[in-house]
Amino acid sequence: MKKLLFLFFFLLSLFSLAQSKVPFFGKRDFNIEDGANGSGTPGYYINIKDNGDVYFGFIQINQADGTETKEEINAGKYDPKVMKVYFKTYNETFYVKFDKERIYLTDENGKVKKSDDCCPVSEIEKTNCECSGILYQ
Repeated sequence: MKKLLFLFFFLLSLFSLAQSKVPFFGKRDFNIEDGANGSGTPGYYINIKDNGDVYFGFIQINQADGTETKEEINAGKYDPKVMKVYFKTYNETFYVKFDKERIYLTDENGKVKKSDDCCPVSEIEKTNCECSGILYQ
């Protein structure tokens, strides 16, 4: 009985230790490219489950006819270096890394991308801005 109890607490402590690296649990909305909003632009989100699985999803509403397109994918366990996101609906692949407050668009190796499309609309004179966004609860 002692061995069984020890094994149970050992596994529980391993599970809780592994989960401590996850920056948050639950759902957060984000938009990386500030200029990309308006009619029909997808709204993206991250949803981290209690077991550490990271889900990415989007919802897009066509403003002309009101049709809704959405998809959610399991990107695996949290990786602080880089996570691959592939949406079948639009054959869209991108790489991201994120922490508790921000999400970054990266290359396959986790290097944060820079682009004119990522510059805030309020700062149109800027070029080659870091592609990142705030995670909204």
